[in-house]
Amino acid sequence: MTQSSLAGLAPSGEQFRISFGAQVATVAEVGAAVREYRVGGRDVFQTYDEATFSSGYHGAVLVPWPNRLADGRYTFDGENFQVPISEPSRMTALHGLSPWRPWTLLAHENDHVELGLSLLPSPGYPFFLDTVVDYTLGADGLRVTTTSSNVGDRACPYGIAFHPYLSAGGALLDDCTVALDARRRFTTDDRLLPTGEEDVTGTAFDFREPRKLGPLVVDDAFTDVARTDRLAWVKLGAPDGHTAAIWMDDSCDYWQLCTGDMLPSRLARRGLAAEPMTAAPNAFQTGRGLLRLEPGEHVTTTWGACLQ
Repeated sequence: MTQSSLAGLAPSGEQFRISFGAQVATVAEVGAAVREYRVGGRDVFQTYDEATFSSGYHGAVLVPWPNRLADGRYTFDGENFQVPISEPSRMTALHGLSPWRPWTLLAHENDHVELGLSLLPSPGYPFFLDTVVDYTLGADGLRVTTTSSNVGDRACPYGIAFHPYLSAGGALLDDCTVALDARRRFTTDDRLLPTGEEDVTGTAFDFREPRKLGPLVVDDAFTDVARTDRLAWVKLGAPDGHTAAIWMDDSCDYWQLCTGDMLPSRLARRGLAAEPMTAAPNAFQTGRGLLRLEPGEHVTTTWGACLQ
């Protein structure tokens, strides 16, 4: 690529903008990430500038595994595999293979955009996996529908997650309330890998009723979700009176919450990562929530967001 062809190219690639009424969203080519989502000028998701790249996986699709994989190793059908270590400080492979890859535009209209990614076999993941994600704005907010298909001739291990940060509207998370539809939390070691799980009752991580977050640092996965009309929710109530909310349907069984303390100072503790996941952290080793896709099989997940 010549220098002239690079002029004006954003680090996150081409930008695909959609709108519906007072809602606007921008999806980036890299990671198929929702770079911004606003309602009436108010951020629902914490955004990052078009002239930079995400410093915290903001809005990205995470496939074929969510969260951390210890030492980047796993065994599937009796064969051992090693994927690259992407988090050297903890010796883990973090958030799959898709977040920094360019996705292909498949469809783009005023209120929705569809992108696809074909994962071709690699030494650590020698499988053919096609994923298509559709972002649609409507009267109920943003809806995200994702379908992954095994287009190869052998079974493959699979999980998926999504990494939006709910915006605190310019405030610190300390001054916000958090509500989370989950009864149990995964305990972790110093690498943030699961060691077990606990009932959240009576702990600092019980958000089943909205409560002020304060200085609590959160980077934890939750399960045993409670649903109303098939949906489980995470809600972030900001001092400006707005509540940014994410829901997932029963295609996802796990939440990851992160207060973003590791982000650059302009972003740290100003957005709450609320990640719908089909599988638990380290699922490629533990099997917790791991899906096995046979050749020709596909799986669809759905989640969404809105401003309340």
